[in-house]
Amino acid sequence: MNVALSVLDDPEEWKAFSHASGSDQRGEWLSHISVQGMHCAACSNIVEGALLSVPGVMQAQVNASTGQASVLWLSAVAKPSQWFDALSRAGYSALPVDDVQSLVEQRKAQRMALWRWLVAGLCMMQVMMYALPAYVALPGEMTADAQALLRWASWVLTLPVLIFSCGPFFESAWRDLKYRRISMDLPVALGIVITFAISSAGTFDPNSPWGQEVYFDSLTMFVFFLLTGRWLEQILRGRTAGALQALSQRLPAQVERLTNTGEWESVAVRRLAVGDTVRVLPGQAFAADGVITVGATQVDEALLTGESTPLDRGRGAMVLAGSYNLTAVVQMRVQGLGPQTRFAQIVSLMDSAATQKPRIAQLADRWAAPFLVFVFLAAGLGALYHWYFDPSQDVATALMVAVAVLVVTCPCALSIATPAAMLAAAGALAKGGVLVRNLQAFEVLATADTLVFDKTGTLTTGRMALKNVLTRPDLSDKDVLAVAASLASHSLHPVSRALTEAGKGGADIAFSDVKEQVGLGVAGVRLANDANLTARNIRLGSAVWCGLTNVAPMHGSEGFDRIVYLADDAGWLASFELTEELRSDAKSAVAALKDLGIDVRLLSGDHVASVEKAAELLNIDQAEGGCTPDDKLRRVQEMQSQGHVVAMVGDGLNDGPVLAACSVSFAMGEGVPLAQAQSDFVVQGQNLTAIVQTLTRARFCLKIVRQNLLWAIGYNLVCIPLAVSGILTAWIAGLGMALSSLLVVANAARLSRKLVVR
Repeated sequence: MNVALSVLDDPEEWKAFSHASGSDQRGEWLSHISVQGMHCAACSNIVEGALLSVPGVMQAQVNASTGQASVLWLSAVAKPSQWFDALSRAGYSALPVDDVQSLVEQRKAQRMALWRWLVAGLCMMQVMMYALPAYVALPGEMTADAQALLRWASWVLTLPVLIFSCGPFFESAWRDLKYRRISMDLPVALGIVITFAISSAGTFDPNSPWGQEVYFDSLTMFVFFLLTGRWLEQILRGRTAGALQALSQRLPAQVERLTNTGEWESVAVRRLAVGDTVRVLPGQAFAADGVITVGATQVDEALLTGESTPLDRGRGAMVLAGSYNLTAVVQMRVQGLGPQTRFAQIVSLMDSAATQKPRIAQLADRWAAPFLVFVFLAAGLGALYHWYFDPSQDVATALMVAVAVLVVTCPCALSIATPAAMLAAAGALAKGGVLVRNLQAFEVLATADTLVFDKTGTLTTGRMALKNVLTRPDLSDKDVLAVAASLASHSLHPVSRALTEAGKGGADIAFSDVKEQVGLGVAGVRLANDANLTARNIRLGSAVWCGLTNVAPMHGSEGFDRIVYLADDAGWLASFELTEELRSDAKSAVAALKDLGIDVRLLSGDHVASVEKAAELLNIDQAEGGCTPDDKLRRVQEMQSQGHVVAMVGDGLNDGPVLAACSVSFAMGEGVPLAQAQSDFVVQGQNLTAIVQTLTRARFCLKIVRQNLLWAIGYNLVCIPLAVSGILTAWIAGLGMALSSLLVVANAARLSRKLVVR
């Protein structure tokens, strides 16, 4: 084992590219790594096999489109150095995702690819100049010496292409031969070697059976086209994954930390601890979640919350790791680091999506190796036919038919057709504040015909405001609000939070033996005495909870507003009317979904009257209130049994089961972690229009996937017979292969553009 890899076995180093997954007792870790040396679907299958061969590695998913892999492993059995070493022995290198060295290697590979392309292009143009006389000269116009000179010049100019520009093809092919496997570079390398050998034989001995024609122009041309395709494909892939990379690379490597002596020191981010004070300059990203202690500024949270407008953050305000400081120097006290930050949770979601393989892509990957075997058979049979059954063809021409077949085939286009499109869509949605947890969900969402909303925290802001107070004649609004706010402070319910907020600045009354009944209210024993409130037992909540059967109605209280009551042992003390706010874009989002042909429904655990009022305001025809989690699950299953493809939008703890059961699901970014863990998409911030954008992009994505698959299949069905028949020459085959993969990626890149929702 490589000694340098043993550094990765330090648990402190795991945190840079891994996070705990599943049960702590089992010691499951999920790691994300960047794999160098992959060029096709067959490569990704080889990498997966190498990882899964290590004891303790439970799952491995590799995405050739992004060059990333996710590895689920048991720390009690395996160590990172073991599966890194397994990759090395399989002929591939790997680095932690977003590691500085990984970025250096990526830039180095891009520069080298550019140099290889430039050398191939320059030599190709010169070789074509020397080949031109042989094509245009009439019989007898060019002497044998002149012909030999041009051939030798072409041979010399082809050497840099063969030795330098073709390096990646030969390295990959040798690795495949060494480990007795097959990938896309093997037929390409074989075609290059055969073409060069035939042409060299004709150059060295013009009078031999090989001397009738040389193919240096075809060789240099199809190498140039292949390198052009790979280089442009690399650029386009980088653009489609740009939002994902921009998000994951936001944190700075180092920060300025305040020491005990009052001086500033530069330290690595992973050396920070909760309670540290750091200084953040304009233009820098916040390295941790924390509270501003000195200064005021504006921050950019667009990729974290979906909020595109800069936000004001002053002393005492919370800032998020990964957001940008825009205008002024501030000091921040660290409150959250690493996996505890929202940034880390978002990056984990995106890393998971980037390494996923949709079902269609998995099917294409499984067929990649058998397809290449078929390619070799087709090439061999094509050469045999032209040599043995066609007397007009010499052995050199027959072999060039085999070369054309080897070069023209392209399983890569078929394998990247689906993931390239879905990753482009995921990257575009990330810019708009929607995180994709499951790439396969694009396919399902595109076919959805029904969308079910929860109400509180989804269609509404989840916040309530006190609208009106009605009290017993001998009590003041101030007195009852102080009691209600003090008791409500023991609860996290939206109504309780609204009363606590409304009662700020009033008397603080202590309670003991506080108990809360979910969905009903809260009760406690007062520890303070008051002339007007002598009873010690106080209840706050519904009329049933407070034991009230006949209370005076409040003027204007209806539907969407909510009434809660305050009572003691003697009876009714006060009524509080609270109003719930709809999200500003809720009505337009529902209307847009209907315009897209979606049947919009509302299922909520809230009061029936409140749900019906919300449905009326939003023009939702089918709404049901008072639903338990089981009720929601049962309603959705009934819709599915009727043939509907159901999408669900929720945010609460009770939405977890139904989100998991739906065909495709959304969780609001402000919702609880369980709801997000069961969802396919996470909507950051408060933008419901993002759901419409996601649906529109999913439909466009499925359209692009179908176009890509149709092209990839049609291209191979047409070009392979043409190559076998000898109609397709080697250089045209190289151009076709390059354009095939390039067209698929370029078509997928259309998903990165902004879509207009009508």
